[in-house]
Amino acid sequence: MTNERADLRNIAIIAHVDHGKTTLVDQLLKQSGIFRSNEHVDDRAMDSNELERERGITILAKNTAIEYKDTKINIMDTPGHADFGGEVERILRMVDGVILVVDSFEGCMPQTRFVLKKALETNLKPIVVVNKIDREFARPEEVVDEVLELFIELDANDEQLEFPVVYASGFNGTASLSPDPATQEDTLRVLYDAILEHIPAPIDNRDEPLQFQVSLLDYNDYVGRIGIGRIFRGTMKVGEQVSVLKRDGSVKNLRVTKLYGFMGLKRVEVEEAFAGDLVAVSGMGNIDVGETVCPTDHQEALPELHIDEPTLQMRFLVNNSPFAGREGKWVTARKIQERLDQQLETDVSLRVDPTDSPDEWIVSGRGELHLSILIENMRREGYELQVSKPQVIIREIDGVRSEPFERVQIDVPEDHTGSIIESIGERKGEMLDMINNGNGQVRLIFLVPARGLIGYTTEFLTLTRGYGILNHTFDSYKPVTSGKIGGRRHGVLVSMENGTVTGYGVMQLEDRGTMFVETGAEIYAGMVVGESNRDSDLTINLTKVKHATNVRSATKDQTVTTKKPRIMSLEEALQYIGDDEYCEITPQTIRLRKKILDKSERDRANKRKKLGE
Repeated sequence: MTNERADLRNIAIIAHVDHGKTTLVDQLLKQSGIFRSNEHVDDRAMDSNELERERGITILAKNTAIEYKDTKINIMDTPGHADFGGEVERILRMVDGVILVVDSFEGCMPQTRFVLKKALETNLKPIVVVNKIDREFARPEEVVDEVLELFIELDANDEQLEFPVVYASGFNGTASLSPDPATQEDTLRVLYDAILEHIPAPIDNRDEPLQFQVSLLDYNDYVGRIGIGRIFRGTMKVGEQVSVLKRDGSVKNLRVTKLYGFMGLKRVEVEEAFAGDLVAVSGMGNIDVGETVCPTDHQEALPELHIDEPTLQMRFLVNNSPFAGREGKWVTARKIQERLDQQLETDVSLRVDPTDSPDEWIVSGRGELHLSILIENMRREGYELQVSKPQVIIREIDGVRSEPFERVQIDVPEDHTGSIIESIGERKGEMLDMINNGNGQVRLIFLVPARGLIGYTTEFLTLTRGYGILNHTFDSYKPVTSGKIGGRRHGVLVSMENGTVTGYGVMQLEDRGTMFVETGAEIYAGMVVGESNRDSDLTINLTKVKHATNVRSATKDQTVTTKKPRIMSLEEALQYIGDDEYCEITPQTIRLRKKILDKSERDRANKRKKLGE
């Protein structure tokens, strides 16, 4: 009979974005008594990164540990966004069970499906938590039925289908086994008990030869790369000589210099760790995800970890606009290269390829969010750069050119369904399902080429007047769809002069389109300053000043009012730019510009392009 470590459980918390995973982990931490009574704990303590706290999403997978009834429970909080799916998949290899968190009103969403599919494929034991039970219009019983249908659809085995259900409010830190909100207990005790009862304990084979696999990477300026993973077999001790079986087949002999366990939100140095433990190790040089650490005299690799391939790429360039170097601290090619290399230390789904130019790189990632978060972090750190329009990565699969497709779920009021179906149709989307909930809301499910979704969010919000909810997740690679897909319908307004935007200049030209710049802003020739009403670009002068005359005006004292300009966020700017444009990113400003700033040169290039077509 195999021994089990009854004093240990390893679980991951998985869910769609914003269904309350991180808040639930907060409460599990607080109620476990892991913090001193006078210790201040932030809300969403697991989201330690500034961007995560601002956006309310988990970007990086993180682990913590709590004690309950003399049992250590290692908890992995995973990202809900499909752009970070690679992280989810690797974490699931480290644990023996999952807590699937589902919102009691929204029910199953695209990422619920995405993360659950990965968990069932890894053969993990699930516990379902119907969260936000106190929410208005909560429908817990229907949601449990939806979850069961999803399990069946994803080919769950009989054991997985017998999942326990806990009804909880992560925000209030309450839970019960009944869908009636009135039965909620003041603590999450029933969830702790469900973990101990239903999640299998790790097998205790500490006497066998060591096998440790790296699932996540961290980086520290003092100790270099840190590999985080699970000991699947044996014992690991500080100071012992081990072999690292690299992904390319080579073997490196190294010494374990430091070993860390987890407790609460802290890493705790330990001298040794055993089978089933989740640990972090340093001193392993350039150790990478999926590599196995084992004894030098017993080299046996664990199965390779699958790392999701990038689906989207952009060009990153040194900023060469007329305003380059005004705001940034790091503006040279060498500094940008160093920063991208540093990102590669911990982000395994990212690729950086050089180009013919030393000032330009092709950066590939899992999606728009993945790349925009890297750009936003660089901007905040003081970097200046330019980026091109995102492009999907076309692959050759069995001799057929294939492109990524996304599964899109849209929830909209009934009277907007026609315009949404038409707009997705123009982007070569195929409808898979249409569900009328009977409350005036319709759920539409499509399969759409990923390039058809670039820049779609703005159009979608306009079509639904802000009432629609759009979620999408990577589905698969399929043969390339022929014909033009989506894209911007209008041309842009381009500045013909360097200078400052005047109220007079804006007033004269605001009937030509929507402005992107405010009065008083500095602009340069070739910069995109607005969207045209027409489908072609228009070059305009916003720096015009009204000439003084000696003729008195009857309307002289009237105040000039101009329309409010449309100021874009980084994501909106990345979605908006065209093939012949760059997005210029500096610590304080996001500008759109033409690749060729000079108007006559631009016109010549456009002519050549038309002749070439």
